[in-house]
Amino acid sequence: MLLTHSKQALSCRTLLGCGIFICSLLILNGCSTLTSKSSSAKRVSQFKQDTSVGTEDISIAAVGLVDVLYRYGGNTPKGGFDCSGLIVYVYNKAAGIKLPRTIQLMSAKGRSIEGQPPAPGDLVFFNTTGEKYSHAGIYVGQGRFVHAPSAGGTVRLDYITSPYWAAKFTEARRITPQ
Repeated sequence: MLLTHSKQALSCRTLLGCGIFICSLLILNGCSTLTSKSSSAKRVSQFKQDTSVGTEDISIAAVGLVDVLYRYGGNTPKGGFDCSGLIVYVYNKAAGIKLPRTIQLMSAKGRSIEGQPPAPGDLVFFNTTGEKYSHAGIYVGQGRFVHAPSAGGTVRLDYITSPYWAAKFTEARRITPQ
């Protein structure tokens, strides 16, 4: 009885091993299908039009600073950030782009992307005090932006579509290296 059970177990393992081997061959074969160079070039050409090219590092750096303390006039992770200090720090460290220190001056940089969807790395501006450009953050995709909102808080990731931020939104601007 023990010998029969052992043979059955061996037979099941052999069958399972063969099944895994065959599945692996099918998967690998699917990964190596032949296509012409021109059709491959056409399929990947869309990636050259990706509006976020060159801004991924900005988004990643911004998200990496979530939970750093807010500090008025702050411009380092150790000392804390205000909204403009956060933007200046991220753009300089992640993309080597030097931006002015105030939101008002930043609002004149780059180009407005009115009528286009924002891309990760774009600056988003808000009117929170009655001034057209009184707060800003870095758009990171999927309707979210990173910003340093207020005293006593921390750098946060918020939805731009939330009722508060949607009502305060002024514009988005794309900053590109010069």
